Amino acid sequence: MLADLGDGDPRLILMASGSEVALIVESGTELAAIGISVRLVSFPSWEFFQMQPKEYRERVLPRAIRARLAVEAGVSMGWDRCVGDHGAVIGLEQYGASAPAGVLFKESGFTTEAIFEKAKKLLEDSSAISWDK
Repeated sequence: MLADLGDGDPRLILMASGSEVALIVESGTELAAIGISVRLVSFPSWEFFQMQPKEYRERVLPRAIRARLAVEAGVSMGWDRCVGDHGAVIGLEQYGASAPAGVLFKESGFTTEAIFEKAKKLLEDSSAISWDK
C-alpha cells in the first residue's frame, strides 16, 4: 500500500508492516486533518522492495522526504535502511514483557498519540514545518 494524505507533496513518510499499518493509517489521517501532508507505506517485504528498480524505490521513498517514521511491534533492526539518518523507528526492543496487549502497546508507544508526537518531533527536527501556528 502506498497512499498520500493531505494537500500538496508529503512532508513525512509513515511506514509499517502487518498490524501496525492500521496505526499509521489512523495517525496519518489525523496529521492530514491538521494540514500535514503524509505518505503511508506498507512494507509486506523488504526483500521484494529492494528487488525493485531504483526509480520505483525513489518514487516510494523519495530522498527529499527526510522525516520518516517506521512503526514495528517487534525488533526495529532493519528499518534503518528505510528511515535513513533523519528518521526514527518506534519498535519493541525488550523481551519478556507480560501484560494484556493493549497495555503493552500503550507502554511501548504503539498508539496514534505516540506516533503523532514522534512525527511532530521529526518534522521539527527536519525544519519541515513550524508548529508555532
